[in-house]
Amino acid sequence: MQSIYNKPQNNIFLPQNKKIVLVGGCFDILHFGHIQFLEKAHQTGDYLIVALEPDERIINHKNRTPIHTQSERAHNLLALRHVDHVVLLPILNDFDDYLELVKTINPAIIAITNGDPQMENKKKQADAVGAELVIVTDVIGSFSSSAISQNLSGRTE
Repeated sequence: MQSIYNKPQNNIFLPQNKKIVLVGGCFDILHFGHIQFLEKAHQTGDYLIVALEPDERIINHKNRTPIHTQSERAHNLLALRHVDHVVLLPILNDFDDYLELVKTINPAIIAITNGDPQMENKKKQADAVGAELVIVTDVIGSFSSSAISQNLSGRTE
């Protein structure tokens, strides 16, 4: 199941009596590191929601064109047994925009990778809703969508 997060009108399906786990990211080229992260995140609760960044986030923050559109990335994520719901994010500009999303979902757990560059912000968001911030995995090897994309196109870093 996927939904589009539209402020102020939200249509996110939130199950009752389930421990909701929230993760976020781009997930452009699904790889082993993503799969391990999502599997371990799901194990911390009952229902995994992925907040999926828009294409513009990949273009502007990763400085490359996405391989898959946001809709295609959502479809790929939903094919994984550990992902229960994908929220298609619009462009969110600042901490308050993301905090509003976290308050709407009200997760019990916000799962992250060790060394997440947004760890401090995610800790503040978790504290704001009484959620637990859980590091579920380390970065696994040299897996990254950007590195895979560069390798496939023959470019070097």
